Amino acid sequence: MKLENNTYKIQNISTEDLAEMFGTPLYVYDAEVIKEHLDRFRQGFSSVDLKVKYACKALTNMSVMKYLLKQGTGLDTVSISEIQMGLTVGYQPNDIVFTPNCVDFSEIEQAVELGVKINIENLSNLEKFAKKYGGSVPVCIRLNPQIAAQSNTDKVDWWHKQSKFGISLDQIDNVKALESQYDLHIDGIHIHSSSVIMSPEIFINGAKAVFDIAMQFEKLDFIDFGGGIKVDVGDGKEVIDVVELGKQLDVEFTAFCEKYGRKLQLWFEPGRFLVGNAGHLLSRCVVRKRNGGTEFVGIDSGFNQLIRPMMYGAYHEIVNTSNPQGDQQKYTVVGNICEIDNFAVDRVLPETKEGDLLAINSAGAYGYSMASNYNSRFRPAEVFVVDGEAHLVRKRDNYEDLIRNQIIID
Repeated sequence: MKLENNTYKIQNISTEDLAEMFGTPLYVYDAEVIKEHLDRFRQGFSSVDLKVKYACKALTNMSVMKYLLKQGTGLDTVSISEIQMGLTVGYQPNDIVFTPNCVDFSEIEQAVELGVKINIENLSNLEKFAKKYGGSVPVCIRLNPQIAAQSNTDKVDWWHKQSKFGISLDQIDNVKALESQYDLHIDGIHIHSSSVIMSPEIFINGAKAVFDIAMQFEKLDFIDFGGGIKVDVGDGKEVIDVVELGKQLDVEFTAFCEKYGRKLQLWFEPGRFLVGNAGHLLSRCVVRKRNGGTEFVGIDSGFNQLIRPMMYGAYHEIVNTSNPQGDQQKYTVVGNICEIDNFAVDRVLPETKEGDLLAINSAGAYGYSMASNYNSRFRPAEVFVVDGEAHLVRKRDNYEDLIRNQIIID
């Protein structure tokens, strides 16, 4: 989103025009920003066979998924429905990886039937897989490398040894035993990079530990470093330099492949990194009120439509697109859900009046995908701006959507 002549625009369309055309609240995604982030992610890698798999749990809008397919990405999925959506928009099964967490084994069986790549993160399902498929179906194993890293909250400290994700390093012998007993074909090693890894140095140290583990498996085709890499959301906090990371990992992975004896593929599964900054939630100020010493800006959205500020304490930049040059004042921006529903507390914004249009930025990842109908409110519409044209890519909920699956009994 750019400010031109006192008007905020997404590509060449003003936010006010988008709000007038499609109503508010409204999710808007910018294809140019997605492409810029994808190009940047690829920029640091020059000598390795890099495969980018879009982690679509961040944003499962099928038009966005199709756009990323056209940009040459594969797909990382965590449910059968995500696999089916990927197949619907044109991804080939071999370009889709299924990385579920704590699921019934029947989901893994369905994924095998659909022909996608399988990634298993616990010994229980790995043993069931080995007994049923042996070496006839390749499988990737997701590891928890137990690497201490900078941590923000226990909700996202994926690399920590107490995390529920992945097979612990102290269980590698169990994995090797299954491989030997059932002639298991382990074709990939996976770890989740995680948003708590802030520097290339910490990442490279972790990568070297994974390379040591990988040397124990003879049939690998790829190593997958997952996703979770943060983007700059304007809060001043440190983020990893992905270009520098790429340059350093490019060298280390090339050296590992030489030691391994053949060239493997290097996979990443960015989700938020690709779509996070491409998304904006447009919402109107509908109420201005003062309680005690707090000035409240009430908007026509709520945490049912963007839960990250309330759930994680996540920072999202908020812009008054109606009055960008107004006098700066301090507000608490709140939603319309009937409980505490803060988007920002004591945030400095240009003077904001009822009717002003606000843009909540960096809302492309885990915004709509975590939305609900709490308080029996509708989920918003979604718009995708591609080549200067705004496309409605999901309709706003209506009452019929809300009650569709309910059965009223006497």
